[in-house]
This record gives sequence, structure tokens and C-alpha cells, in this order.
Amino acid sequence: MPAPKFYGSPTSSISSGVVVPEGSSYLYTSGTVPPLLNKDGKTVYERYGDTKTQGIGILKEIEKQLKEQGLTMKDVVYLRVYLTPDAAKNGTFDYTGWFDAYAQFFNTKENPVKPARSTVGVAGLVNADWLIEIEAVAVYPNKEKKK
Repeated sequence: MPAPKFYGSPTSSISSGVVVPEGSSYLYTSGTVPPLLNKDGKTVYERYGDTKTQGIGILKEIEKQLKEQGLTMKDVVYLRVYLTPDAAKNGTFDYTGWFDAYAQFFNTKENPVKPARSTVGVAGLVNADWLIEIEAVAVYPNKEKKK
């Protein structure tokens, strides 16, 4: 069975899409939220960090979830990302913070995978301190036996 095929612009940091071979097994994560950094923090940034810090924390958690299931970030084929307005940035969405977090995990020398991705601005998440929530889809690699 062949591996997933990523397609799109070679200069883009994400793929336009991914063709997953028939018979592949998937892992879908639920929306993963940022880890608490300091429960006594006076601000969102002290409690959870800015969008980039929250994004890095979430991706590390997703990496841990994948590892528990025998997968790595190289197996991720799709990310769905929800951003909320950042009050500390005049109520704008910090897309750059998210893109900077993403760039530490994907389209790198260590992990050249560029998953397909959607980034959506939303009014709010369950906790008002959360600036970002991420869902991931991974595909189990081909385990063909060598002859």
C-alpha cells in the first residue's frame, strides 16, 4: 500500500490536499486546547501564553497523543485550527502567532510533511483564555512486510 500523497505548491507551507490510499487507518484527535502554564497568572498570557505559545503547547500535546498511538507528526495529514480574537492585539486574530507555532513542527528539515490545513477565526472557545484549539488527522504508515 502506498503512502499518502501530498500535493500543492512547493513554495507553500501547507499542502493543497492529501490523497490517502484505500485501506489506510486514521487517527482523529478531538480539539486539543492549550496547557495551563500558571493557574495564578493575572492575565491570559500569564495563564496560557499568547497564540504562538498556546499553539506550541497544543502541538506538543498532539505529538504526545500521536506517540501513544504509535504515530508521529510525520503521519499528520490534516489540521483544523480555531483562533479567537486576542484582546492584547486589539481584538484581532493572531494568525502570525499560529503560523510561527506551526513552522516549528511542520515543513522543517526534521519533519518535511506539509499537512493540508484549515485555519478558522471563531468568536470564542469553551474557556475565554484559550486563543487557539487544534484538531489533527493522522494516517498510520504502510506496514508492508518486506519480501
